Amino acid sequence: MHFPYVGSGPYCYANSFAMMLGEDAPSTAVIEFVTGSPFGMQLTGGSVPFFDPYGWTPEAGFDKALAALGWMSTIRKGKNATDALKQLIAALKAGPVWVGPLEIGHLRHQPGKTGPIGADHYLVVLAADDTRVLMHDPQGYPYVTLPLADFMAAWRAETIGYGEPFTMRTNFRRVREVRADEVIRASLPTAIQWLSMEGDREVAPGSLGNGEAAERLAALVEAGCDDELRGHLIHFAVRVGARRLGDAATCLARVDYVNAARIAAEQAQLVGSMQYPLATGDDAAAASAVRALALPYTQLLSALC
Repeated sequence: MHFPYVGSGPYCYANSFAMMLGEDAPSTAVIEFVTGSPFGMQLTGGSVPFFDPYGWTPEAGFDKALAALGWMSTIRKGKNATDALKQLIAALKAGPVWVGPLEIGHLRHQPGKTGPIGADHYLVVLAADDTRVLMHDPQGYPYVTLPLADFMAAWRAETIGYGEPFTMRTNFRRVREVRADEVIRASLPTAIQWLSMEGDREVAPGSLGNGEAAERLAALVEAGCDDELRGHLIHFAVRVGARRLGDAATCLARVDYVNAARIAAEQAQLVGSMQYPLATGDDAAAASAVRALALPYTQLLSALC
């Protein structure tokens, strides 16, 4: 039985978009669905797992997602730190600004963050001057301030493997009204495209997708999960992966894709079931759950087509 989840978790860009869209925002489940993020798995470079599609990055799904939702925004990119700050302060005169990707390790208001860790993040800036930045950080920190130097180091995004430094979105505007069910149906071709792994995609050498990624990750975990891989899985990948798939199941059920919803819900439970064994060192049980994910990617594609 699938029961939708509501709660905290690493849904930074979906939550940030929801803030920017205001009272007209759809649920974060729908926002995440339309980016295509639940539809696949990738093992970047053959070693770093993400429960999102092969070759997918957050920025790859943003423009299509906004268009499907009936919204537009203006993308701005600073030429350098000075230009970026000038553009940010000017844009803030019209209201909050959506910012990212940022290197989360430089966001020192988050406990334990002392330097870059190669992880991306998105947030909403409310105000800025030449000393500090006021933000809504959807990681759980409303109205948080950060020294300007730390913010600019994060915004430079030097350790993020996609996107460009000093990227922001402003001037969010609704261009048409679309019902949530219509948005979900209109996004199904995007889901199929990502899940199929077809077409040219920029990936690191040695990257694997879907079933192959699951089999390889299971072998890595089974052979003895090192601290870096375990930390990445239990603090980020498993949490966001299970939620994405659960939200996909919720959205698919809304538009009567019953079989696809069932498969996505089963995948969500498999991913979620990895958390306890990985956190407690039962790598054999975690590997078994990962391996069981291999076939459902093909099944979900068949159910959507």
